[in-house]
Amino acid sequence: MLALVRQSIERSGGWLPFDRFMALALYAPGLGYYANDSRKFGQLPASGSDFVTAPEMSPLFGKALAVQVAEALRATGTDEVWEFGAGSGALALQLLQALGRKVRRYTIVDLSGSLRARQQTTLAAYAGQVRWAGELPAQMRGVVVGNEVLDAMPVKLLARVNGTWHERGVALAGEDALAWEDRVTDLRPPVEPEGTHDYVTEIHPQAEAFIRTLADRLVQGAAFFIDYGFPEREYYHPQRHMGTLMCHRGHLADADPLADVGTKDITAHVNFTGVAVAAQDTGLSVLGYTTQARFLVNCGLAEMLASADLGGRVAGQRLIAEHEMGELFKVVALHRGDFWDAVGFREGDRTHTL
Repeated sequence: MLALVRQSIERSGGWLPFDRFMALALYAPGLGYYANDSRKFGQLPASGSDFVTAPEMSPLFGKALAVQVAEALRATGTDEVWEFGAGSGALALQLLQALGRKVRRYTIVDLSGSLRARQQTTLAAYAGQVRWAGELPAQMRGVVVGNEVLDAMPVKLLARVNGTWHERGVALAGEDALAWEDRVTDLRPPVEPEGTHDYVTEIHPQAEAFIRTLADRLVQGAAFFIDYGFPEREYYHPQRHMGTLMCHRGHLADADPLADVGTKDITAHVNFTGVAVAAQDTGLSVLGYTTQARFLVNCGLAEMLASADLGGRVAGQRLIAEHEMGELFKVVALHRGDFWDAVGFREGDRTHTL
């Protein structure tokens, strides 16, 4: 992996923009974090995993989300679900178990060959309904879901140093080491952080381009994205001067993506205002935006918890607890066609904060 990064830096004149480095670190065939055979998803470090997502944490996540997906299928007159970045396949399994024959076809779009193999094993019982795709078709109809997929899309790093904005990239530092290198740039965050202090942050051209492409291809349906992040005004708050870039390995977090490249996840929080604007600029409308906790409760999670056993209740509570996933994780819904009062946003909608 390091040799590949070194070659890329040398071919680029000694400096690689961070988004290109992040794309290599995560997706380089056979070497990148999401392209190799490491475990990635799991409850505990002893499993060899690096982090846990909501579907692995509790099957009630998918069961509650299925309430919203079923309603969206009815409201949009469609019968196909598209999932981006399906991970271990746990969410797909939960949705298929809950939705049954309401879904004619379940299409997974995932760049990782190793994860696809794991998904195929997990979803073997639904082989007749599930298919895999490596790219979007010219036109799509159905309900799109993406859990923790936007945060893994490469970001550009910007650094305001002594009042001047730079793009932060990666350079070589000796035979086997990488280092940060800043270059003056015309790029700017969508909101200028207040103050004159040094400030590091991210912008998200790839995630926003993905949303625009999805909007261009989705001729009928809706899309639901669940991820950690903020609206624009919170994202570029003057106190968030170190940015949101983070790495995950062995259920521990660190802030050094230049170390141990290819062996750990690299993520950045989502700017949900940017997602909403990109969608609206390309013809989709925002159906709703709220916290994961409010969304899941609106979809009936409280009633599901009441009938679960003790272990199930403990795991399910982590989905909505403020200090766990409930507040930091958000849900944004986009749609094409007539607006409807979507169940997941009937209480606590925060669209006005975008």
